[in-house]
Amino acid sequence: MVSPSPNILVVEDDRETRALIAKYLRTNACNVATAADGREMARAMTDHRVDLLILDVMLPGEDGLSLCRKVRAESSVPIIMLTARGEDVDRIVGLEMGADDYMPKPFNPRELLARIKAVLRREAAARNACAVEGATALSFQGWHIDFRLRELRNPAGARVAMTSAEFDLLRTFCERPGRVLSRDSLLDLTQGRSAGSFERSIDVLVSRIRRKIEPDPQEATLIKTVRSGGYIFTPRVEAVASAPNL
Repeated sequence: MVSPSPNILVVEDDRETRALIAKYLRTNACNVATAADGREMARAMTDHRVDLLILDVMLPGEDGLSLCRKVRAESSVPIIMLTARGEDVDRIVGLEMGADDYMPKPFNPRELLARIKAVLRREAAARNACAVEGATALSFQGWHIDFRLRELRNPAGARVAMTSAEFDLLRTFCERPGRVLSRDSLLDLTQGRSAGSFERSIDVLVSRIRRKIEPDPQEATLIKTVRSGGYIFTPRVEAVASAPNL
């Protein structure tokens, strides 16, 4: 899960189905509120923070598709639609209304939980990308990288000397955490296709950066090698107002 206890609202008019979903999610570290129709849903969303909405299509009164459209007009909260109808057109309409995922009934609760985790991961990644995009300084595991000053400071606040190529590569990693980046794409993002640039130069730069930021450069944990893929920057990256002035 993205957080230890995400707040999930289950909107389902069938009492037994609603209770089964709520019970299963609660046994899997989720905070769960329930509603039987649109009115109860509106009250619940007003009274509590909702991290994800599970919304049945067939509801008494206003149906789930209409409610999905209304919620999406006011909020970016992730929505998973549930329906007894399995036709492609119904799934497409639900997604067009703004749903993030769609599950036909009957379904395995374990699959629902897996889809919840996937949607929350995507939502958290999108939030982090928005926060990082356009930032002038970022932090990861106590390290600070300032793009305006073009400097890197370690967790103790000391400035770490870097070449221009090393800084550009580390910046590229910091701006794309958790993504597998091939050597070819790293070349394009940093050095371009200038004369003399080649994939092996990326390996050399990664080795140099590892010696500066890894606790153990021989057992890298921050910049991991992906076999036949390239590299992945593993730490959580956050935007900061500025690097510390020391």
